[in-house]
Amino acid sequence: MSNPHTETFGDAYQAKSILVLESDERLREAIVQLLQNEQYQVFTAVDGSAGLDLALQSTQSEQEPMDLIVLDQSMPLVDGLTICQRLRQSGSNVPILMISSKTSETDRVVGLELGADDYLPKPFGMRELLARCRALLRRWDSPPDSNRRLAIGDISLDRRLMVAHVRDREVSLSPREFKLLQFFMEHPRQVLSRDLLVQEVWGSDFLKDPKTLDVHIRWLREKLEDDPSHPKYLITMRGFGYRFG
Repeated sequence: MSNPHTETFGDAYQAKSILVLESDERLREAIVQLLQNEQYQVFTAVDGSAGLDLALQSTQSEQEPMDLIVLDQSMPLVDGLTICQRLRQSGSNVPILMISSKTSETDRVVGLELGADDYLPKPFGMRELLARCRALLRRWDSPPDSNRRLAIGDISLDRRLMVAHVRDREVSLSPREFKLLQFFMEHPRQVLSRDLLVQEVWGSDFLKDPKTLDVHIRWLREKLEDDPSHPKYLITMRGFGYRFG
């Protein structure tokens, strides 16, 4: 994988590859050094245009896919929100940790809704950054083939390929919808509280706006249920949360 605007650090045979897109040179170098010390293979780009090209290239590569992207919201040429949106539109499910000096609720929600998996406001400590990177990598590790498929009723889900089917029809899900459905299917017939669902799917740093969960539940019902107004799978347990099946 070559690009005149990128650098590669670390051992080429390390299992996990992380793309760091940070506009501030000193901070970028500090993050690279931190991750390199943890034995990750690290790629960088000097601007958002080069970073997007590299990320899209890795999405199409079977030999050097990225396992995680650390993405500055304020990248030059192409900003982080656009990069995030373009990656999700391309079908990439690579986990994205967005970092930003913008700390308002609106900025955080927009970043998460465009497909970021976690949002870390600046300034932050390097230990916290590393912990969040590790958490995202753990969350997205592929399960063994023997565990990869879930099936309940007419709905099946492949956790490695990250695809879902209703009967024989493939259903297009956003990364957030997929994670929500996966958590439901891993806990069938259990009443899951709203706080637990938000924690598992959005993370502890997310501002718990109940409307966000409701919107995603509605979208899933429209894609999975024969009659979304009378759901068979995603059941509302009033005063408690939701149950799958």
